[in-house]
Amino acid sequence: MDQKYEGTPRAEIRLDGRRVTRGAVTNDWGLLLQWEVRHNGKVVATPAARAEASYQHPATAKGTYEIVLRMWKYVDYRKKPDGEFIASKFVDVSNKVSYTI
Repeated sequence: MDQKYEGTPRAEIRLDGRRVTRGAVTNDWGLLLQWEVRHNGKVVATPAARAEASYQHPATAKGTYEIVLRMWKYVDYRKKPDGEFIASKFVDVSNKVSYTI
């Protein structure tokens, strides 16, 4: 059975202090949904976002944090020799928010 991707998933996220909250995901494909947290440009966390609509990253290191909501887009199981997927990947489904400590 093929996965059908009708429409593009979208959600609006907002920042309140260090807590980020997502609205409903439209055109939801029902696949893995996660937050991607970057600190000074480097990915530092990818917690699940499906069960909880908000997240607060616990780190307090100084710098700039950027958060976006991402969803897995499955195409197939093909992988490179190092185990990285060739066609399947995470895609951004929200706006990005950032804060500085």
